[in-house]
Amino acid sequence: MDDSTADLTPKPATDRTAARNAAAASAAHLATSRSERERARRGLVARPDDPTVDHPGGWAVWDHGAFEFLDDDSAPPEVHPSLWEQARRNTEAGLFEVAPGFHQVRGFDLANLTVVDGEKGRIVIDPLTSNQTAAAAMALVDRHLGERPVTAVIYTHSHVDHFAGVRGVIDEADVMTGGIPVIAPSGFLAAAVSENVVAGVAMTRRASYMYGALLPKGTRGHVDAGLGKGIPLLADQSLIAPTVHIAETGTELVVDGVRIVFQVTPDTEAPAEMNFHFPDHRVLCLAENCTCTLHNLYTPRGAPVRDALAWSQYLQEAIDLYADVTDVAFASHHWPRWGREEIVGHLGRQRDGYRFLHDQVLRLANHGLTSTEIAEELRLPPALEADTALRGYYGTVSHNAKAVYQRYLGWFDGNPAHLQPHPPAEASRRYVDYMGGPDEVLRRARVSFDEGDYRWVAEVVGHVVFADPDNVAARGLQADAFEQLGYQSESAPWRDFYLTGAQELRNGHPSSNPGHGPSPETVAAIDSAQLVDALGVRLDGLRAAERSWVVDVTITDRDERVRFGVSNGAVHHERPDGEVPAGAVVVLAAHAAFGAVVFGSATIEDLEAAGQLQVSAGREDLEALLAVCDSFSLMFPIVTP
Repeated sequence: MDDSTADLTPKPATDRTAARNAAAASAAHLATSRSERERARRGLVARPDDPTVDHPGGWAVWDHGAFEFLDDDSAPPEVHPSLWEQARRNTEAGLFEVAPGFHQVRGFDLANLTVVDGEKGRIVIDPLTSNQTAAAAMALVDRHLGERPVTAVIYTHSHVDHFAGVRGVIDEADVMTGGIPVIAPSGFLAAAVSENVVAGVAMTRRASYMYGALLPKGTRGHVDAGLGKGIPLLADQSLIAPTVHIAETGTELVVDGVRIVFQVTPDTEAPAEMNFHFPDHRVLCLAENCTCTLHNLYTPRGAPVRDALAWSQYLQEAIDLYADVTDVAFASHHWPRWGREEIVGHLGRQRDGYRFLHDQVLRLANHGLTSTEIAEELRLPPALEADTALRGYYGTVSHNAKAVYQRYLGWFDGNPAHLQPHPPAEASRRYVDYMGGPDEVLRRARVSFDEGDYRWVAEVVGHVVFADPDNVAARGLQADAFEQLGYQSESAPWRDFYLTGAQELRNGHPSSNPGHGPSPETVAAIDSAQLVDALGVRLDGLRAAERSWVVDVTITDRDERVRFGVSNGAVHHERPDGEVPAGAVVVLAAHAAFGAVVFGSATIEDLEAAGQLQVSAGREDLEALLAVCDSFSLMFPIVTP
């Protein structure tokens, strides 16, 4: 593509976007913004000593100072005024007292890190996304509350921003020999591996759009993530496997002298999630099930669709179980609610919001409306729309409506014309030809742009881009349309998707080398059977289908042995009993070395030379198997073919 004639810089809001955002500034829910910001500031103990969190390699993984542009009271025309208010609330960073003995560090990451005073030390809830931000959060705690050891870690659920900083808080030795429990809901590890390893490359790439990771911070770029300011960049992630699994509501543990009663809430905001109550302190942790935004029933980064019905029912169960014995309720994002009336009102409106979406989508689907038709028609009742904590800063009514439809009816809307559509590039070539060629499409699209019909411009010009990705004029016009849609978005992820798409249309998508995979610390927490499943995703099935394999692996530094086969291009687990079958590949390897083979991060030769792996039979067969495995590049194109 010749970019010599393209304008690569972000553009201002058009008059139509400015007028639309100005009109949104009078929305009823903005009248409650002041009280919501007072909640965000309540209990402040200390601001961060330094706005940046640095990596040992010499770069900043987090820079809260980059959001100083949000100091202005009034939103610029390039930012939806409601999102501007949420972004300002999320800038309230530092150490906060939630209740006596309960503190949160906010604004160091997408999520909050919470510490609870125990008899001998501190219980840490949700150690953030990275080792560096978690360590910085704990340093702030120690500076202002006094140094105490960590005596337990609790993961509320299986999303990466709630566990991947764990080695910034404790290490493996603390768990294995120090007796520090790591507590999580049942199914946590399987869910974490599914999202962050098996589908990790695709999800990470899409997350770079969703959280604006590659956008400049500013009024024409990333302003917020809805749930928090954003995600740390180029930081180290980790995972320590749970040692205590909570399977039933009502389970009670005494952790460092602190009584905790658990409520398991699977298939709500995450496949494995739990709320928990501190009965002796009248404090309730709501995990990520009740935050200060309408949440996602489907997350645009990609994940299993969530169960809106179950979500609403678990919120009612939380009211039933804890309303009369709770004075403070906090979550893994945002700020708490204090007092029974405020807590029950917050829980009740969130309950009603998810149940309303569930029931009304299915009502309309039973009238024959498709997911896109329902998403266009549906809106929350006025009382819920007016609740700041149910605004679409993260999830939206639009894409959540499609999520409910998908959960029950799937991707197909029943119209046979949509049963086997052409793939995007092929369909686009045909569309552009039928519409009179690229010049005619762009001529008409520029008229639509001037009329403010940016949704249509983005859609129709996208066909020109996919038919001819080197068409500079088409890329530029679609980028301009994406940009205005981003400026108009109340949802932070929608804004970041649009603006990242515009940036990549103008500048090209970033390059990356093949071989992206999880960190060694994450691999260490994955058992060997899960590593085999990850290998299956790398397998090029049609190439592998030309032959079959049996591989028997003994993990030399763990009490693990796995045997798997490959036949018809698919992996299957076999019971590793009895003698090794004739012709099998036999491998003895340290767990880390087997992980390196699975993810292609080291060669057999290098691992053998390091004394970490031995192939005692079938070396050529193993090499043949690895030769039909793919390597993945993280920065694959999204807005171009």
